[in-house]
Amino acid sequence: MTVGVNDRVMNALPLPVLTIGASGAVTHANAAAEAFFDMSLRVMQRQKLSDFIPFGSPVMALIDDVRQRGSSVSEHRIDIGSPRIGAERIVDVFATPLGDVGEDVIVMLQERTIADKMDRQLTHRGAARSITALGAMLAHEIKNPLSGIRGAAQLLEQSANDEDRQLTRLICDETDRIVKLVERMELFGEERPSERGPINVHGVLDHVKRLAQSGFARHIRFVENYDPSLPPVLGNRDQLIQVVLNLVKNAAEAVGIDASDGEIVLSTAFRTGVRLQMPGAAERVSLPIELSIRDNGPGVPADLVSDLFDPFVTTKAQGSGLGLALVAKIVGDHGGIVECDPAPRRTSFRILLPMHRADDGRASEL
Repeated sequence: MTVGVNDRVMNALPLPVLTIGASGAVTHANAAAEAFFDMSLRVMQRQKLSDFIPFGSPVMALIDDVRQRGSSVSEHRIDIGSPRIGAERIVDVFATPLGDVGEDVIVMLQERTIADKMDRQLTHRGAARSITALGAMLAHEIKNPLSGIRGAAQLLEQSANDEDRQLTRLICDETDRIVKLVERMELFGEERPSERGPINVHGVLDHVKRLAQSGFARHIRFVENYDPSLPPVLGNRDQLIQVVLNLVKNAAEAVGIDASDGEIVLSTAFRTGVRLQMPGAAERVSLPIELSIRDNGPGVPADLVSDLFDPFVTTKAQGSGLGLALVAKIVGDHGGIVECDPAPRRTSFRILLPMHRADDGRASEL
C-alpha cells in the first residue's frame, strides 16, 4: 500500500479511486473502485491497470502524461468498457501525481451516467424556474386583457347577424381556450410554501390507481410492487397525487385505448446512497424513497428524451407540453429528482424523494 494513503478517507469517497505504481500495477484501490471493476483489492494488486481496461486505452496515456508533467491531468468521456465491467462504461478520468517523490499516480473515475443525471436535474430545475416566471407573467399580462376581449365579443354578438355571430362565437371560444392554458400556467407561478408532513406514498399510489381504473385507464391492468416497510416521505399529499396522476395518465395514453395487453406497474423501494446537493443548503439531502411508474407502451422518441421535462415539449398532437414540466417543478420543490428511462415496452418514470424525519432526526413511522 502506498505510504500516505488513508484507508478510511479513500473508502469514504463515492467515486472509484486507484493508485497506480511506476510499473502500471495497482497498488491501492478504494471500496468504490472494487465495486466498479467487480474485483477485490487483492485481485487488482496482482495485476496491472492495463489488464482490466481496453488495450490502447487513453487512460494509460493520461497516466504517462501526469508523470511527465508532474501535475494533474483530466480527460472526459473515455470509454473503458470491457466484458468484465460492461460493454460501454463512459467515464471522466482525473489523474494526479502522488506526492513529489516517485512515479505513483492517483486516478479517479466518474461515470458519465451519474454526471449526466445531475446535469439533467439542474436543467429541469432551471426549466421549472423559467416556467414559474412565465406563469406569473402570463397571469398578470394576458389573462386580464383576455376577459376584456371576451366581454367585447359578447356585446357585439347581441347585435350581430348570424354570419357575424359565428365570428364572435369563435372569438369567445378561442379566448376561453387561451384562458384555460393560462390557468394551467398559473400553477407554475405558485410560490407560497405548501404544508408538508409525513405522507404514505402507498396511499397516494392507491388513490391515483382508483381514479385511473374508474376513468381513463379502465382498460389497463395495474400491477403493484410495493416495499411494505417503506417509511413516509416529507411532502404534500395533494401535490404528490398531482404528480403521480400526471405520470399514470401519460402511461395510459402511451399504452393506448386499443391495447389488449396494456399494463402499468406501480413500484416503491428504499434506495440508500442517493444524495443531492440542494441550492443554498450546506449538506447533501438523502433521497431514499423511490416511486416508479412503468408502462408497456412504445416508449419515448430518442430526440425528445433530453428535453422531456421542458415546457411545451410533448409527443401528443393535442398536448400542451406542461404536464411533465409541472411534475418536474413539484418534485423539485419537494427536494427530489425525477428521471425517465425511455426503453420501448418498459418506459418508466422514477421519482426519488426525501423521507420524513421526526423532530429528533429519526426516521418517522406510519
